[in-house]
Amino acid sequence: MVDIFLDEKFIGSVEDANKFVSDIRTSRRNGDIPNTLNLHYDEGSDEIIVETNKGRVRRPLIIVENGVSKLTEDHIKRLKDGEFNWDELVKTGIIEYIDAGEEEDCYVALTEEELTTEHTHLEVSPITILGLCTSLIPYSNFGSSSRLIRGSKIQKQSLGMYSTNFMNRLDTDSNVLHYPQKPIVKTFMHDILNYENTPSGQNFTIAVMSYEGYNMEDAVIINKGSIDRGLARSTYYKPYKLEELRYSGGLRDEVGIPDKETKGYKSEKDYRHLETDGIAYTEAKLNSDDVVIGRSSPPRFLSGLEEFSVAANIRRESSSYLGEGASGTVDMTYLTESNAGNRLIKTRLRQQRIPEIGDKFASRHGQKGVIGMLYPQEDMPFTESGITPDIIFSPHSLPGRMTISHVIEILAGKLGALDGTYIDAASFDTPSEDDLRARLLELGFRENGTETMYNGLSGQRFKVKIFIGNIYYLRLKHMAANKLHTRAAGRVQLLTRQPVEGRAMGGGLRLGEMEKDCLVAHGASLLLKERFDSDKTIFHVCEDCGMIAVYDNYRHTAHCPRCGASAKVSPIELSYAFKLLLDEIKSLGISPSINLEDKF
Repeated sequence: MVDIFLDEKFIGSVEDANKFVSDIRTSRRNGDIPNTLNLHYDEGSDEIIVETNKGRVRRPLIIVENGVSKLTEDHIKRLKDGEFNWDELVKTGIIEYIDAGEEEDCYVALTEEELTTEHTHLEVSPITILGLCTSLIPYSNFGSSSRLIRGSKIQKQSLGMYSTNFMNRLDTDSNVLHYPQKPIVKTFMHDILNYENTPSGQNFTIAVMSYEGYNMEDAVIINKGSIDRGLARSTYYKPYKLEELRYSGGLRDEVGIPDKETKGYKSEKDYRHLETDGIAYTEAKLNSDDVVIGRSSPPRFLSGLEEFSVAANIRRESSSYLGEGASGTVDMTYLTESNAGNRLIKTRLRQQRIPEIGDKFASRHGQKGVIGMLYPQEDMPFTESGITPDIIFSPHSLPGRMTISHVIEILAGKLGALDGTYIDAASFDTPSEDDLRARLLELGFRENGTETMYNGLSGQRFKVKIFIGNIYYLRLKHMAANKLHTRAAGRVQLLTRQPVEGRAMGGGLRLGEMEKDCLVAHGASLLLKERFDSDKTIFHVCEDCGMIAVYDNYRHTAHCPRCGASAKVSPIELSYAFKLLLDEIKSLGISPSINLEDKF
């Protein structure tokens, strides 16, 4: 007997498991049982598992009987004519939804030509292999799987019109591209998604060549003339918010320009952009450490003799100000209430972001790179017809990664730009390369996409033909302006006495094993002594027993708590983190000792 489990509950047993599973599936296809039910026979545990739970991932497949698909040409014609719809295909048992469990019992063919008598199902389309973002990549059947995954992730990081009502939203760190364009080379998924209403890239003219060494590895060279004309410009928005909190005893925060008596009052210069209500006026240009919203709070600790204490009545400064390295223009301000009923002020800053060295760009094929150099238009290479590329891409990025789709898109984009047509290049249904070549030839260009080009610096003709065309490029949200991070002496943690962590906190930059190797390779090994003593501390150690001695700063004397004042105590340099480790070892009841030796 084989046990049956319905939604993980035992409901009974059957003798012939395969017949039971087959009968239930037939009843489901006939409409006698809800089509939300899925079941499969697990031979390993000898159980029939029936699932009707919500939240399962299920996908549609065409049913195959005796090696023949149940979806016929007649059905497809009736679908196109509008006589038939998808729901009727499911109801009449032509298409069924399969979950991960039942898929174990299925043998699915990718195309109709592959069908045999052993097959149970047929894919609706081979493109169902790909996800939503991946199916936006043109010619994706010419790219490797790892690059498609990367291309799919890259599209999520691209700048564009992320929402048409972005002017009325206060999203954290949002970017809007100024001149988004429809892609020349697209897939049918762009139409389904209405991608053209909110695109996230631009059509660049691209030359695949090495030029002056500034596009080595994954770097790209960008035409500064194109950027001056508005290529890849974007605006970065960042919100700041402040709430007027209420405290016990009837005390509350006050939004406004803090009084000069306030504890922690900055300088008048820091508050110069605030209006009488304590909020920076719209279109105010702020720099780092300028106050956006002024606020003062009651003192943190109230004494019992509040009315007699002058210090207790002094308020403290708690304004919202721009962080280190931040700047921008006040774009808009919202005055509203929080869930607790407190007054809430939200202000948004905007900053124009012009592409600079270090900003990240990528094509849809996972070919990402940062700007290595911005060349003036007159120094860029040009074709015989006077075309200068917007971007110069390194040819060494292609062989190892095998992104043939990137190369074909350049060819197809060139044809689309010359012919004034959009090219549909959906996976497994792409226009053939031979057709692209033939049409390019008709338009008076070389069929392989190459052209004679001249060096913009010397004016000499290149000895080789250069591959040049059009491609849809994305500007990614990873910009040098957001990553720039420097640190001098600054805040340290109380526990370890090492610099605090993180860019926003003005924290330290860690040097790892490989950074150390770089410094040694540069012949700057003495620099390591300076770099690696952020928590250098001088400790006094007893030479007899090895315990850390007690040092009296007032009398400038040291004595060992175990051996007494007569013991010889020597000062040594130690990392404070190491001293912390010794203290933790002591807390375990183990007494560590430090044995000192002479340096010479």
